[in-house]
Amino acid sequence: MLASRAAGLSRGLGTVTQAWLRVPRGCSPALVREAGAPPTGDWRPSARPGPRGRPLSLSAAAVVDSAPRPLQPYLRLMRLDKPIGTWLLYLPCTWSISLAAEPGCFPDWYMLSLFGTGAVLMRGAGCTINDIWDRDYDKKVSRTANRPIAAGDISTFQSFVFLGGQLTLALGVLLCLNYYSIALGAASLLLVITYPLMKRITYWPQLALGLTFNWGALLGWSAIKGSCDPSVCLPLYFSGIMWTLIYDTIYAHQDKKDDALIGLKSTALRFSENTKQWLSGFSLAMLGALGLVGVNCDQTAPYYAALAAVGAHLTHQIYTLDIHRPEDCWDKFVSNRTIGLILFLGIVLGNLRKEKKTEETKKKYSWILS
Repeated sequence: MLASRAAGLSRGLGTVTQAWLRVPRGCSPALVREAGAPPTGDWRPSARPGPRGRPLSLSAAAVVDSAPRPLQPYLRLMRLDKPIGTWLLYLPCTWSISLAAEPGCFPDWYMLSLFGTGAVLMRGAGCTINDIWDRDYDKKVSRTANRPIAAGDISTFQSFVFLGGQLTLALGVLLCLNYYSIALGAASLLLVITYPLMKRITYWPQLALGLTFNWGALLGWSAIKGSCDPSVCLPLYFSGIMWTLIYDTIYAHQDKKDDALIGLKSTALRFSENTKQWLSGFSLAMLGALGLVGVNCDQTAPYYAALAAVGAHLTHQIYTLDIHRPEDCWDKFVSNRTIGLILFLGIVLGNLRKEKKTEETKKKYSWILS
């Protein structure tokens, strides 16, 4: 009897050993069995394992996930795990700074980095203000229910303290600019505080967001030149507002069902099935204003080539948009970063094509004028 039990144990161990050898390295047999994993020959690792067995990734979300746990809710409150909003706030600043550069020169890299820092801080502050205002609404919308304040990860008091820290750091960035720009930047704070409330009172909260998010189109120019030139800054600001109406209307279509149920308003609900016609109109207005900017800045061929590329991108974006699929709306929304980068590149290259104002050229032009 003892011999038969020993033989059975030996057979069992042999079976377990064979099964273990068939399992890909780094996976448990139970997990492979439960997941119905393919044979060894078909298995491929999805990512190189990092510390604690987690895949290595340089995405913003992965960086936030790897931060110390007590810090993560604050980073998510700033939306550091979703940097697209920071890009959309920053890019109009880059357009303005680049347009203000001297002919034949690159934009001021110090100003670009300074405004980049400011964009991170002010976008974080704006999201914090938005989530404080919307904490009760966020709990009722599936996409926003896990935001730190709505989920209870951060108290309202902690959010106010964190907001104060962000605004203090942003003020430090602002104080690096000239006096005109300091006053102009401070004037935007009213918009930052009030725009999250617009969805309660108007179907055009995206317009309020456009006024807020594109303030850098004014501020970037004044930071370089010392004041705003209305012939350049106003059409640039207007084009940015039209751009925001495009991408944020697309974004709002993700939440339109929940917004309708809880009484919030948006251009997505206002435009409904006519969204593509409205977006097409905004696109034409944006491109027209950018064309006027180019004329008033004496821009060259690369700038207008970039405008053509922006027009093609917008056309494709709107034509292929499915407003009833939230995942498609998100993809189209995120793709607007490409539009902003194309325009930035066009401005830089267009400016480099301009003739540098050397002493020789200045004398030549002054002789012609005299």
